[in-house]
Amino acid sequence: MTHLHLTLRAALLAGSASFACVPAFAQSTDPTVATQAGTVPAGDTAAAAQTAAEPRDPPGAQPPASDGEGMQDIIVTGNTSGKRTLFDSSSNVTLASSADIVRKAPRSTAETLELVPGIFVEGTAGPISNNYSVRGLRGGAQTFITLEEDGMPILYGGGGADFYFQNDITIARMEAVQGGTSGVLAPNGAGATINFISLKPSYDKATASARFTGTTYGDYRADGYFSAPITDSIAWSVGGYVQSQKGVRRTPFTFFGYNIKAMVEKRFDDGGTVRLTYKRIDQNNPYYADMPLRASANGDISSVPGLDLLRDDVGGSYFGQFLVPNASATGNPVRPFRSSEGVGVKANTYRIDIEKPVSDSFSLFAHVRYLDGSYDFNGIFPGSGSGTAGLTSAVNYLNPAVSPLAGLTPLRNASFTYFQVAQLRFPGVTQYGLRDIRTGAVTAASNTAALNALNGNGLLQQTVLNHQTLSTKDFGSNFGAKWDKTGGNIQNSLTVGGMYYNVRRRNDQSATATVVNDVANDSRVYDIVALNNAGQVLGSLTNNGLVNYGNWGQGLFQDEVNSIAGYFNDELQIGENLHLDFGARYEHQSVRVDVGNQAAIADPVQAGTQGLYDNVGASFNGTYTRVRDSYDKLAYTGGINYTLTPHVALYARGAYGFQTNGGNGGGLGGKPTGLTLYEGGARFQWTGFNASVIGFRTEINDLSYQIINPDNQAQQTNAVADSRTNGVQVDVDIRPISFFSLNVIGVYQDPKLTNLTFSATIPGSYEGNVPERTPKKLLTVTPSFILPSGLGEIYGRWKYVGQIFADAGNGIALPEYSVFSIGASFNLSDRININASLDNLTNAKGFTEGNPRQGQTQTIVNGYFYGRAIYGRNAIISATIKL
Repeated sequence: MTHLHLTLRAALLAGSASFACVPAFAQSTDPTVATQAGTVPAGDTAAAAQTAAEPRDPPGAQPPASDGEGMQDIIVTGNTSGKRTLFDSSSNVTLASSADIVRKAPRSTAETLELVPGIFVEGTAGPISNNYSVRGLRGGAQTFITLEEDGMPILYGGGGADFYFQNDITIARMEAVQGGTSGVLAPNGAGATINFISLKPSYDKATASARFTGTTYGDYRADGYFSAPITDSIAWSVGGYVQSQKGVRRTPFTFFGYNIKAMVEKRFDDGGTVRLTYKRIDQNNPYYADMPLRASANGDISSVPGLDLLRDDVGGSYFGQFLVPNASATGNPVRPFRSSEGVGVKANTYRIDIEKPVSDSFSLFAHVRYLDGSYDFNGIFPGSGSGTAGLTSAVNYLNPAVSPLAGLTPLRNASFTYFQVAQLRFPGVTQYGLRDIRTGAVTAASNTAALNALNGNGLLQQTVLNHQTLSTKDFGSNFGAKWDKTGGNIQNSLTVGGMYYNVRRRNDQSATATVVNDVANDSRVYDIVALNNAGQVLGSLTNNGLVNYGNWGQGLFQDEVNSIAGYFNDELQIGENLHLDFGARYEHQSVRVDVGNQAAIADPVQAGTQGLYDNVGASFNGTYTRVRDSYDKLAYTGGINYTLTPHVALYARGAYGFQTNGGNGGGLGGKPTGLTLYEGGARFQWTGFNASVIGFRTEINDLSYQIINPDNQAQQTNAVADSRTNGVQVDVDIRPISFFSLNVIGVYQDPKLTNLTFSATIPGSYEGNVPERTPKKLLTVTPSFILPSGLGEIYGRWKYVGQIFADAGNGIALPEYSVFSIGASFNLSDRININASLDNLTNAKGFTEGNPRQGQTQTIVNGYFYGRAIYGRNAIISATIKL
């Protein structure tokens, strides 16, 4: 996606907000205006104002045919001079206008990253908390990629940024840089930096737009944007959205929320600016975890009867609320779990940006932001821990000889097993049964016909209720100076700066518990009950469906990270054709973690609590153990670009960056993990044709990550691995005639694991395996047909994802899949645009993961395994009005 109609006029084709000046920032310190032709120098206020005031084409205008200038867009992300273009940059950069994003019609923030070649997105969790990886790195996380808004990381650590950012009408475009300067100019972005750039306040005239969006799955949203000048030198803007979400999978719940962003900017006669920004997010979101899937002998994966993998969700009304026994030391002896609340996110972000030219060649800058946020995560995890061992028939669950519950020991001071305790507690028991926790209906073990007919599959499973609250206070700053010098045939731009981050977090993941439920959409939760000869209920072995408590450990920690870094980036041009770029960043990080201590003897449950368990399981004892450490790390990069002709440029770059690992619930995350990237390629530009072909190599040593030990869910196991990836990436944009364009992006990569070790013994063979959840092949083809007379466009998309493995042991291979989508954008007038997108037209089946909480050596058992699937056919339609 080198170009994808990147002229800024194309932003209006999809009905995006009109704007009076094009943003130019990120790491750039130039208060320049990025245009198709070039930049306005810092300090040239009159020229900047003139460029900013240029009229924009109305929504009815079609994008012009490629004229060979497609790679002349100025890049502000990953570059500091304000002069590098796509063609002469020595970094791998992708640009996407607001029109490109609307055309993509992402169902989540993470899905916008699919516009960047080489990034694999696991977009199956819902609107937030999705995983993404780049250039062959291990999937299932968000490491080595930082998401930015207006050039500042949304979160210092990178992971979890999509909780606090959603793309909306206030975003003008997205820029991405992979490798290279990304690890120097941004913390924790050694793999890639994705920068969402906002519309800036209008100094020219009042502008406004609104967008109304609806979906076939019951989501509704209204976006709005307004900007106006206050005086000739002060302007303001406000924008955001309100929404109601049902989610792409069937659910009885509705989730509400809003997001608002306001800016006030003051510009000075010398070209300097001061901008204040406030952002507020308050919304609840659905969340989807894995579900049981059926695998045939030939490798075909299909739905379990009663649970459609394309549309259904195990969670539902039965998971609306549970009162889970908890350690008294937490201050909450009973902790509620509420699927009806989904993932609640609240945050206030305050920001100030200052640009100050000192002379024509020297300027200062400072960017400061503070995020005060929290989320309340209520998510279910079917098959976690018990895995396929807990997925068996209801008949087996009620048979003490083979029941998955048989080995549990529910008493603190005795080793009696589950059904032994039941015999002691209910001496008249002759058999067991299921009791629906809502209706009270009881089905006895002797009624095998009814049990085998349960939801058409006769299955029960165990599902973990994960309730996590995490509050974050994240202060970040980036400040420094830029010096430009031109002499003879040499132009040089040197930026020197510093960064300081302070991050404090408080985590509560206590009272993680397990319930017994069936395998169905909106599944039912059951108590296991003891019955006498007459079929009467003597008592319940479970507590409102809850089997046991404290399954993921005591669950509390607090941590603080302080990071201070110094960096420089130099961009040198010699003559017309040679560009040399190099930079480095040195970071010192100190980490403190207060790890909650686990009680030697678990607290008793409150008196009167139903069920066999007399204790709350692994639980907090009210004290913490403090651990500290500090780390120093250097990132560096160098690149060269040489334009052979006006149509062909060659570039090469090497970079070494790192991911800091901070603190976590088990203690320190360890020393930063280094990432080495090499890349080189060619860029081509002719009338109607833009392309880049890049070869790359990724080397990572000592990647450390936590996994839950499947044999002991309260125990975190640490994995350490090396990997090597060789690959090639293509990005082609063809416009052979005025009414047709074709974009092709793709990557072929060959990642291999080496030296994978675990802190606890986990069997399996891993040397030379493909890293888990990492495809070798990704390809997206997007043809567009431009309608005459500025009526809009009709477009299609074919997305191909190659085979991935669910586990590092490569025990479960998830098959390749293709997704076809179509869409259209119609301009009803100069001010009204209608955009429609139909995704997964053919109801293709695709799978992004197995059961990551089941360990590193997953297997298919009795034809079943746990995994997460893409959504079935669904559509979005939006109407945008420029007022």
